[in-house]
Amino acid sequence: MNRINKIINNGKYIEYIDKINELEINRELCHHDMQHFMDVSRIMYIINLENKFSFDKEIIYACGLLHDIGRWQQYESNIPHEIASANLSQEILKHCYFNEKEIEEILEAIKNHRNKENEKNSLSELLYRSDKLSRACFKCSAQKQCNWSDEKKNLNIKY
Repeated sequence: MNRINKIINNGKYIEYIDKINELEINRELCHHDMQHFMDVSRIMYIINLENKFSFDKEIIYACGLLHDIGRWQQYESNIPHEIASANLSQEILKHCYFNEKEIEEILEAIKNHRNKENEKNSLSELLYRSDKLSRACFKCSAQKQCNWSDEKKNLNIKY
């Protein structure tokens, strides 16, 4: 997990997390913070193990840690966060010694993490599912303001 620890200690990564935290300070709905990033990563890894998928642990954690890192650009410039996140992640991944093939795979998953029509059992689908499953709707005080349908909300613990 050396490369994952390089991500969380990367100056740009820390800067982007701080920007998101500042912009979401008064947000009542779900936050896009380190807790969310770790929850997504861990759920991805659990599903990977349970289904005997062969995704590399560092690839999984890189996806989970970076998938929403561009939220601040969505708030400030209206850039879709999946595009902003992929763009910002590329430099971080290079700096943290991921090779071109790995970077391409991670960026594809990040770009598609909001697409429910991903190829079954792909890294993109795994990220999409884990992102949704990470939300603790059952304890959320802003449930009534949320635009997710009741069918989509996580009203029971699954992971």
